[in-house]
Amino acid sequence: MSYSEPPNPTITHINRDRALTHWLNTLDPELGLNLASLAPASSDASFRRYFRLTAGESTRIVMDAPPPQEDCQPFCDVTNRLLTAGVTVPHILAKDLEQGFLLLTDLGRQTYYDQIQEGLPDSRLQSLYREAIAALVTLQTADTKDLPKLDAERLIAELQLFPEWFVGKYHGVSLTPTEHEQLQTLFQHLTTAIAQQPTVLVHRDFHSPNLMVCTNPAIGSNPGVLDYQDAVLGAITYDIASLVFDARTTWQEAQQLDWAIRYWEQARAAGLPVETDFAIFHQQYEWAGLQRNLRILGVFARLHLRDNKPAYLDHLPRVLQYVRQVARRYGAFRPLLKLLDRLDGIEPQARYTF
Repeated sequence: MSYSEPPNPTITHINRDRALTHWLNTLDPELGLNLASLAPASSDASFRRYFRLTAGESTRIVMDAPPPQEDCQPFCDVTNRLLTAGVTVPHILAKDLEQGFLLLTDLGRQTYYDQIQEGLPDSRLQSLYREAIAALVTLQTADTKDLPKLDAERLIAELQLFPEWFVGKYHGVSLTPTEHEQLQTLFQHLTTAIAQQPTVLVHRDFHSPNLMVCTNPAIGSNPGVLDYQDAVLGAITYDIASLVFDARTTWQEAQQLDWAIRYWEQARAAGLPVETDFAIFHQQYEWAGLQRNLRILGVFARLHLRDNKPAYLDHLPRVLQYVRQVARRYGAFRPLLKLLDRLDGIEPQARYTF
């Protein structure tokens, strides 16, 4: 699921359904598609819809990405990059980019998030995440030529969602001139540091809802990776931050560190350009996670207020917990802590004085 969806005009699903059915009927009969089995497969925060249907003994996924709100070309492009690198992603069996339809192989019915919600023994959880870490290292070896850049300018633009939607529209709070200046100074410091990191292909949402549990070796090694169409050239720590600061699943700091260390060791062994000093690497991924989670606070508030999707509010306490965890550790973020306290109605504390 992408957290950077465009504004929400009305989409006529009836017309899309008719066009989709017509397109499927034009495909090669040897694909063996059973159109009578077509059924919704998953939901998405964007305009994309996903359907599942049977094809002989297998199943297939249909992506409906209505233009001009969605563009399938980046998905196709990144799919080829990741397949070449050795990441388990869907194969594209048929496509109509003009209409926004794709027929894909099916990586499975359960995400990591689904299995976590059902309850997992710790041994199984650790096994899944070690596989995810290995997949991330592989993903970061993919070709990055001509990818959009997640540079300082874009990072700081994304952060404006936090004061606009989370502070202003969700909490109904106006920043004082001093708060505004301090927040923008903080944003500049944060994004400049992130943009100075070595760069690789960045998925942007490498976390439990986008990792499929693959149990069929014929499909590929676990996990299957989804929702990578927004991939960019960006900071090497961004995706490990996405994984350990999962907006949908709470991980305690000890667990975050364990997985971050495992990633760091594997990335170094693979020759990826991570810092040789783990203390520096630790700060780098925490700051990348802070930028991401401040952006997500703004996006979740926007999904609730603008798009009538209140379920995203359930995740705000978790994301705020991650933000506070990082902000408490570094003096540069004291103005942010003081602002969060004001939003929460907490009296200012001496350690936040500046």
